[in-house]
Amino acid sequence: MARIALVAGASSGLGRAVAERLAADGFVTYAGARSFAAGVQVPEGCVPLALDVTDEVSVTAAVSAVLAKEGRIDVLVHCAAFLTLGACEEASIDEQRRVLETNYLGVVRMVQAVLPVMRAQGAGRIALFSSLNGLMAIPFQGAYVASKHAIEGFAEALRLEVRRFGVSVTVVNPGDCRGGSSAYRGHADVAEQPDSPYRPYYKAATEKIYQDESGGLAPGRVAAAVSRALTKRHAPLRVVVAKMEQRLAMWLHDLLPGRLFVRIIETYYAPKEKTI
Repeated sequence: MARIALVAGASSGLGRAVAERLAADGFVTYAGARSFAAGVQVPEGCVPLALDVTDEVSVTAAVSAVLAKEGRIDVLVHCAAFLTLGACEEASIDEQRRVLETNYLGVVRMVQAVLPVMRAQGAGRIALFSSLNGLMAIPFQGAYVASKHAIEGFAEALRLEVRRFGVSVTVVNPGDCRGGSSAYRGHADVAEQPDSPYRPYYKAATEKIYQDESGGLAPGRVAAAVSRALTKRHAPLRVVVAKMEQRLAMWLHDLLPGRLFVRIIETYYAPKEKTI
């Protein structure tokens, strides 16, 4: 019997790649996103589902729609994410709240909606997309980094609570990947103002961020790793998919003295010439 998968945030980037890969691998895949109603092409082989993870009514309706059609949900993959680039000092509370509403509270809403079903089934798999930024920070992504760290803690607590019900929790930590949508990436309103004290460092850092993403992994690499994890007999606690240099950075974060690691990261993203 084919397993039923619900993918949140499936309109572009990693979410779209995961939805298409699961469908190709034999899952009955419901691809959830807000943008399908606006004419965005549905991932190949998937059933489109109107879903806004920031809206509890929408989340409830989406889960109910899948249950009405299939009677069960075997897999939840949460990929929905939003990013605002800006200094921690300058990004407004509203801008930071928007990131947390999607990236963290969206996860909470989706998990709370599907868990009663999975507990009743006595089985289920939940894969939550964090990031390498859930394990270490980079500059000018403070709200995004905070949201991903929150997912790490939430997933660890969730795992301890639901294992006895036959539900597994896997955290996915992708490194830089190509093909993300600019619709889900913003700049803090004051981030690019010429009088910002962060301006030179911000400009250099964001250019480096875009450069690393443009040379990142194909989303299909991450999607394949997620599909493998969801079909293993024992679900892994964590799936890291990243280039070797980014894996090295993750290891150094844990191994090096904190001050040395901060200096390395700060230098990597700083302007080439001394302007601040």
